[in-house]
Amino acid sequence: MTSGRIHNPVLPGFHPDPSVVRVGVDYYLATSSFEWFPGIPVHRSTDLVTWEPAGHLLDRTELLDLRGVADSAGVWAPSLSHRDGRFWLVYGIVSTVGSPYKDVDNYLITAPAIDGPWSEPVFLNSSGFDASLFHDDDGRKWLVNLQWDHRERRPSFAGIVLQEYDHGERALIGEPRTVLRHDELIEGPNLYRRDGWYYLMLAEGGTGWNHGILMTRSRSLTGPYELDPHGSLLTTRDTPDWPLLKAGHGELVETPDGAWYLAHLASRPVATPAGPRCVLGRETCLQRVEWTADGWLRLAHGDDKPRSEVPAPRSAGAHVHRTPQVRDDFDAPVLDARWSTLRVPGDASWLSLTERPGWLRLRGRQSLHSHFEQSLVARRLTAVRCEATTVLDFRPSHFAQLAGLICWYDTTTHYYLRVTHTEGRGRVLGVVLSDDGTYRELADDDVDIDDWPLIHLRARFDEAELRFSASPDGIAWQPVGPLLDASKLSDDYGDRLRFTGAFVGVCAQDLGGTRVQADFDWFELRD
Repeated sequence: MTSGRIHNPVLPGFHPDPSVVRVGVDYYLATSSFEWFPGIPVHRSTDLVTWEPAGHLLDRTELLDLRGVADSAGVWAPSLSHRDGRFWLVYGIVSTVGSPYKDVDNYLITAPAIDGPWSEPVFLNSSGFDASLFHDDDGRKWLVNLQWDHRERRPSFAGIVLQEYDHGERALIGEPRTVLRHDELIEGPNLYRRDGWYYLMLAEGGTGWNHGILMTRSRSLTGPYELDPHGSLLTTRDTPDWPLLKAGHGELVETPDGAWYLAHLASRPVATPAGPRCVLGRETCLQRVEWTADGWLRLAHGDDKPRSEVPAPRSAGAHVHRTPQVRDDFDAPVLDARWSTLRVPGDASWLSLTERPGWLRLRGRQSLHSHFEQSLVARRLTAVRCEATTVLDFRPSHFAQLAGLICWYDTTTHYYLRVTHTEGRGRVLGVVLSDDGTYRELADDDVDIDDWPLIHLRARFDEAELRFSASPDGIAWQPVGPLLDASKLSDDYGDRLRFTGAFVGVCAQDLGGTRVQADFDWFELRD
């Protein structure tokens, strides 16, 4: 049993850009999923303390086509709301990052319940990312999003634009209006109406160490909007030793008894010689907030810093903490919701849980650098001290056939404990690193394992350190490869824009196109 306290992060590991809504006694949190499929994981709670997975909102290719999207592109900052007896979801699919352009298409879908059925998507616009839907008291609906400007010598974050949405027409109507520009980088707009004011909540400063949340308000929906004279509602930009850093990008929710909470992202870095790095990515936290007598929002504890523990709603009380399942024996006919695949769904053309009952069978496809057809399934890391173990049955006959245990950030950066075939030796085991795009084989010499009946593989994370090991029987373990820098699997490593978090999982490649099969008996991820 635990007391009625919220312990942050409430969604540990890669769960950024939270969108929160309450429907009756149930709260729902939806988060960004970027290049991972299915898209937009959603969690449910009745007390804001305990959160349980409630599936994914984009679980079919008609709603989400990610083939070919760049690393850290895909689904950014969903907006989940409930009005008129329906859930409304606005989401953007970003195709291009790291250039002057942001190719993004924004869509709207609706459903009578959180588990669907979700409607076919309505295309909204492509003018910028972080779109959200505001339901005004008069029944009209408005889309608000960042305007992106690709031109030289112009601010890329060119302001917040507003345009009306007509659900009968299933289209935006009228002309978009720019309602706010700001010298500081602003994004992630969300509109609220309270006591005759329109409040525009913004993410400011970029989603890194300078991140924060800024409130603005106006008596008119279309502005002009005044900035909160207090400055940032939430930020850790001036406190580099704070336990929850990069705090920003939030949404509000009101409890049945009138209390208010802010869902926001934050990160918990590990220390490295190169500085702090956030292996777990951006995580979801909750803070209690209060409205002042003059109509501005403040953190309830009195400053602008997020807390690791905050009071829960009065109705929360004590509850039983459920221990998460650490082992998947692959006995179910479909993958557990904790698993994700890269860019494409895990369909029968390359993944099966029934051809060999009790085993996960993967058919090798393209390389780990591909943005199209990878045979990879993985789970988020939720703790910087953890151990992942699996058992592999794999009989490669060519060096172009590989399978094993993957510690993943993206196609440019990952560690791979892989089994392959070497001429004259048979099956061998070694470690491969893709280091910000550079391919490297790390072991001095691969381990000969041709006589191993099964191959037990293990990855052990200890903050900024990662160690691989292997065993023929699960009893006698031997290290494979050198001690590794786990902090490379973070937003803060390399020269590219990176927005996700570390994953660990299993994969298979067949670069000759014969689709060799690799079978995994079970997978365990233990903190």
